[in-house]
Amino acid sequence: MAEKHKNKDDDTVVIKKYANRRLYNTRSSSYITLDHLAKMTRENIDYKVLDAKSGNDITHQILTQIIMEEEASGEQMLPVSFLRQLISMYGNSMQSLIPHYLEASMANFQANQTKLAKAFEDSLGNNPLAKLAEQNMAMFKAATKAFMPENEKDQGEGASAKGEDDLSALREQMAEMQKRLDALGK
Repeated sequence: MAEKHKNKDDDTVVIKKYANRRLYNTRSSSYITLDHLAKMTRENIDYKVLDAKSGNDITHQILTQIIMEEEASGEQMLPVSFLRQLISMYGNSMQSLIPHYLEASMANFQANQTKLAKAFEDSLGNNPLAKLAEQNMAMFKAATKAFMPENEKDQGEGASAKGEDDLSALREQMAEMQKRLDALGK
């Protein structure tokens, strides 16, 4: 278990923050910005920010600063009511429980993201409008093949017969779609 912890520390990028407010990535030996740290966070790159003078871990302060800048840039994700509730929890007897609750909630949300996306895709699969869009795309492809004679020349004689089949399939699909639209209009 100690070996795993050591490997995790080896994977952690150390960022040093200097008194002039500059951030230095010790792995890439370059100065970076808060935007770089936000990007590293989105890419799940583990890092910690240390005060260059004292050596104190200031990762929490820097992450909070990134959130403040994201919120100020117009991409607000945290509703005012949530922020008020969060502020009201400081000094409250429940304050020590909130970080664990929020951490567990976010972990649960991330775990369910894939499930939510799949459920959304599945619901689109059962959606008649999604099916119509799929049919429209098939008709568009068939129409493109039917009206592009140079494609038929490239594919030989068999392509001409296939183009006629595609055109008749297109006509059938259009008739079916018209029936559905008529039914929806009633």
